Order: sequence, then C-alpha cells, then structure tokens
Amino acid sequence: MASSDHRVVTRLAQVLDERGMTLTELSRRTGLTMANLSILKNNHARAIRFSTLTLVCEALDCRPGDLLDLDRA
Repeated sequence: MASSDHRVVTRLAQVLDERGMTLTELSRRTGLTMANLSILKNNHARAIRFSTLTLVCEALDCRPGDLLDLDRA
C-alpha cells in the first residue's frame, strides 16, 4: 500500500445531517475555511490535524470516532 493510499473515511456529511447543520455553519463555528471542510467532507483529505479534529468535534458535540471510519471495501 502506497503512503498516499488509505481507507480512512469521514462521516462528516452524516454527522452534519444528524445535527441539522450546514458546512457554512460549521465553518462559522470553527473558523475553518469552507474549502478545507469540503475537502474533509468529501473524503479528499490525506491527513487531518488534531487541532482541526478538535475544533470540528467541539462544534458538532461529538468524538473523533464519530467522524472517522474505515472503508472495508
């Protein structure tokens, strides 16, 4: 497996839906750019900083495990 290949995916879209929150609102609450959040939401991120994960978890009142999963396909 190449270093850029991974099977970690985010559940950000689902958690946002469960919270009735938009990406725009998440951006406003966290101070993170829409572009960066969109990359994360659409599973195009190759890495995530713990500081970013902390901001998102605090804004969504969730734990890191609620946002990340392993694609078993």
